[in-house]
Amino acid sequence: MTQSSEKIWLSSPHMSGNEMKYIDEAFAHNHVFPLGPNVNGLENDIKAFTGAANCTCLASGTSAIHLALILLGVERGDEVLCSSFTFSASANPIVYQGAIPVFIDSETATWNMSPELLETAIKDRLSKGKKPKAIILVHLYGMPAQLDKLMQIAEKYEIPVIEDAAESVGSTFDGRHTGTFGEMGIFSFNGNKIITTSGGGALVSAKEEYCRKALFLATQARDSAPHYQHSHIGYNYRMSNICAGIGRGQMEVISQRISKRRENYFFYREHLGGIEGITFQSEPSDRYFSNHWLTTLLIDPAKTGGISRENIRLAFEKPGIETRPLWKAMHLQPVFAQYPAYTDGTAEHMFDIGLCLPSSSNITDEERQRVVDEMKNLMTK
Repeated sequence: MTQSSEKIWLSSPHMSGNEMKYIDEAFAHNHVFPLGPNVNGLENDIKAFTGAANCTCLASGTSAIHLALILLGVERGDEVLCSSFTFSASANPIVYQGAIPVFIDSETATWNMSPELLETAIKDRLSKGKKPKAIILVHLYGMPAQLDKLMQIAEKYEIPVIEDAAESVGSTFDGRHTGTFGEMGIFSFNGNKIITTSGGGALVSAKEEYCRKALFLATQARDSAPHYQHSHIGYNYRMSNICAGIGRGQMEVISQRISKRRENYFFYREHLGGIEGITFQSEPSDRYFSNHWLTTLLIDPAKTGGISRENIRLAFEKPGIETRPLWKAMHLQPVFAQYPAYTDGTAEHMFDIGLCLPSSSNITDEERQRVVDEMKNLMTK
């Protein structure tokens, strides 16, 4: 059978068809601005789905992290503990504030922040007279971190947690949604996420004050006055009503999107998990529920006859199958090389041997089979 030669994307947007009714309504009522019923509606949808008490929709997940740091009083010279094995958007806002990122390596069960290294870092920073101002904890590729241990450590040392749940919308730990454990949680609706608003994000919190202040700062910090008056520095970080309309249509199908991403994961694991040298990021126990935003695996060349992650990635490029290495840890990035880091080689090792497979919720059965066939052909040469 001749297979399609169309490119198979890593994680492409997937429209439901329901988005246009919200967008058309916005156009019909001339609600083409960063406020409006779609924004309010999306905030309510997010609260209903995640159980978050309060929500403010914003221009991006990055802007949400930035505002969260401001709300926690992070200023120039302060230290913020941050997962190292992540995308740079988790750490960049720390530097926006003139603060100092302190990177924490991962553990191998979930690939997320190591509780042991987190506590080691806190003790060491305290011994140097620097109490960290916040912790930015990432749930990588949709996998919840060890929230029981990490939150216990944060509470012990009274350091507030910002949960970067950009990749884990719909993931839960002990039945509770990621993003709702910390002082504030961050979601992303970028084009490659579980659901998308084209570009966008949200800040959620149990504390109404945080979301109210986030809204104030996100709309240029305009004081209550008949004229334009400002007592604080503000930002243009509010989500548009049009983008929120896309999000409302996406929220109607979020459970289906999560189900398909998980189906992709179990399909790949069933067909590739038996290959010597391949292991998948897996839920450590039934306490963890991952949306499996991306299906990720590790390839050990010592067990695959010398076939490496990079061999596979390059081989997949030829038939148009998009794959990607795992995140290169922040403490290995040139822009962050001067900052403190508490590491044990875990993230570095996983970057060296890790790969993300095509995981779109609109991937077809034929496309998934193409990925599996290419991998098996490569491994059996």
